[in-house]
Amino acid sequence: MAGDLTTYELAIFERTSDHSELRLTRGGEQPRTRALDHAAIDQLIERVERHYSPYSVVQQVFGSPHLRDLGARLAAFLDGDERWLTPILHQPPGATLRITGAGRLRHLPWELLAADGAHLAVSGSAPLLPVRAAGGDNPRRGTVAPGNRPLRVLFMATSPEGVEPELRYEAEEAAILDATARTGAELVVEESGTLDGLRLLSRDYGAGYFDVLHLSGHATINADGQPVFLMEDEFGARVDVTADRIVQALAGHWPRLIFVSGCLTGTAPGAGAFPSMSESLVNAGAPAVLGWALPVSDLAATDFAAELYRSLADGVSLDRAIVEARQHLYARQHGNWHLLRVYADRSPLAPMVTPLLTRGRARTRVRPADQEFLDPQTHLSRVAARAAFVGRRRVIQRCLRTLRRPAGSANAAPALVLHGMGGLGKSSLASRLLERMPNHQRAVWFGRVDLTSFRDLTTKVSFPTLEQQVEADQLLANDDAPLVVRLRHLLDVDGPLGQTACLFVFDDFEDGNLDERDGGHVLSAELAEILPALLKAIRDTGSPSRVVITSRYRFPAPAGTVVVESLETLNPTEQAKKLANLPNLRPRSAIDPDIRERAVQAAAGNPRLLDWLDLIVGDGTLDVDGLITAIEREADKFRRETILAKNLLGSQDRELQRMLAKVNVIELPVPAETVRAVHDHPDVDRHVERAVRLGLLEEGTDPETGQPRYFVSNVLRPLIRPLLTDDEYTRACAAAARSLYDIWVVGAVPSGSTS
Repeated sequence: MAGDLTTYELAIFERTSDHSELRLTRGGEQPRTRALDHAAIDQLIERVERHYSPYSVVQQVFGSPHLRDLGARLAAFLDGDERWLTPILHQPPGATLRITGAGRLRHLPWELLAADGAHLAVSGSAPLLPVRAAGGDNPRRGTVAPGNRPLRVLFMATSPEGVEPELRYEAEEAAILDATARTGAELVVEESGTLDGLRLLSRDYGAGYFDVLHLSGHATINADGQPVFLMEDEFGARVDVTADRIVQALAGHWPRLIFVSGCLTGTAPGAGAFPSMSESLVNAGAPAVLGWALPVSDLAATDFAAELYRSLADGVSLDRAIVEARQHLYARQHGNWHLLRVYADRSPLAPMVTPLLTRGRARTRVRPADQEFLDPQTHLSRVAARAAFVGRRRVIQRCLRTLRRPAGSANAAPALVLHGMGGLGKSSLASRLLERMPNHQRAVWFGRVDLTSFRDLTTKVSFPTLEQQVEADQLLANDDAPLVVRLRHLLDVDGPLGQTACLFVFDDFEDGNLDERDGGHVLSAELAEILPALLKAIRDTGSPSRVVITSRYRFPAPAGTVVVESLETLNPTEQAKKLANLPNLRPRSAIDPDIRERAVQAAAGNPRLLDWLDLIVGDGTLDVDGLITAIEREADKFRRETILAKNLLGSQDRELQRMLAKVNVIELPVPAETVRAVHDHPDVDRHVERAVRLGLLEEGTDPETGQPRYFVSNVLRPLIRPLLTDDEYTRACAAAARSLYDIWVVGAVPSGSTS
């Protein structure tokens, strides 16, 4: 099956260093040829390159006559005295212009071609799609029939530390999901941003599984003139990756399309002296690659991707889908509409999947994870939907490493505990992890769990056969055998779930599953039987199944079975992304700016409070000013906490309270060494451990060192600031400054450095 548009070949053939000719061919027809005037070519190239640079294009507003003038000059050159463009123009459904041959002409912005004052690439009736041919002259083996199923996209965003601006990759994922919601699409996300992650995921799914690989991130040209994509290492640090390394990672597992959505991924450095990253990928075996010729706005790139995948998921041919996505940008007056470049071999730019109502078409396999977290009373989701989740990138990466680490390997553990104060998004993070592990079955319990409710897992997961489900029911109902023995049989390689990986999620664990003891919390009688048995069964059988627990409080667990990941309040970048999704608290909303700013400050980086306050400030019937004033005075009352922070804080040892007040002078997460510096007390470690366990002190992980770091939430500030005198406050500030200077300045200077 061919592409939707009529295909023309435009070849630039160099006979000698002084003589070239242009050849235009349609199908198997005899080519039309004409000699090229090198002086005219040089003049055209010089003019276009001078007026089509990153700086000059940025200065042009949408619909700029300057760009139409460039497009008209390109069209006049191509048209010539023989009027070559005439048979291509005004003939529906439009045409693909495959540009072959070496030389600087090939890399000119043919997307700007214009006639009669209009750009041909966005024509409504007969659009023209320039395609830069690559990959040699040999056609690929046969035509790939469209899959009778939803579109499959492997989405990988990269966001290395220290690279600015941080892209809104969550918004791009959400836009693609929304655009393909009608027909359905299987969007698998590679979260690590690493080459190893790409390599392993491509290998695990196998060649031919994905229709599209979407790489989203920053790209640039390095000092050697090579295009590089900015990826991550295991800890989030920047790694500059060439096309060759992407080729090695994919190892021949080519999808039908690769979209390298980063600035300059479609530009050929040195005015065509070196291939673009997109062209290099096609030369290595990719059938088709999309890239951006110049810096592109985050919004335009997201809009284009969403519209492209909407069309592809509808069963539209690849060439037509690209045209429609470009027309979409143009219609929305994005000035970046002409920056996309298409590189392709001779594979037909045909549909990847069938239309929605095709007989026998498969359905999407994965249910949205937020539907597993339904409130028992309202049956509404209690977590952020996949399209609304933002931030937590490093936390998610660490959690996924924990959950995917093979049994028996170093630091392997069958359980992950997501710990933190209420409203920080523990349940939403658990839902996100389920989304990122789509091949695991899901069993989610909310609140209190006893042996009876635990047996519901046979209704929560899908067994390979009905017989295996019946066997599992019988195993869990047989109280004559110890629970750990029954669970071993369930998870053993020959058991009902032996070939099925599961994620067992205990959400809001503190609600009924923990008992208070000696100022701390321990497992309830029921969970003291269930949880250790489940963890031991997973370890004993080597099962790939894992346990995820969300809890406000810490609790003792069998040694070596649990990894704890503590959540912090949203950092400024994460909060900015969160606010962009809120209709009333987003920048430039219709809400009074002073009210909006006070509401954001009162939320103190707490996602749940931000959601709630967004509703409050948008309700015209409320005394919004009075409510925010009340929140500012006693923020804890608006946090829907079971145990109010004020009461919890007041019940603690006075020195623990003073420690929180001292750490609170620092308005960012700090290492344990700094906590000890500001709270020089023999019981400081015990105070830290207890405050973290009770959720009074946030414990996160430093992305560079992997060590714990601590932060007192802003919502506690009005409660603990009065605990220090002015002199004590000043001394705490001085101690913190000295400690952080020693750690971040003196400690950062390499040994032997004179700086």
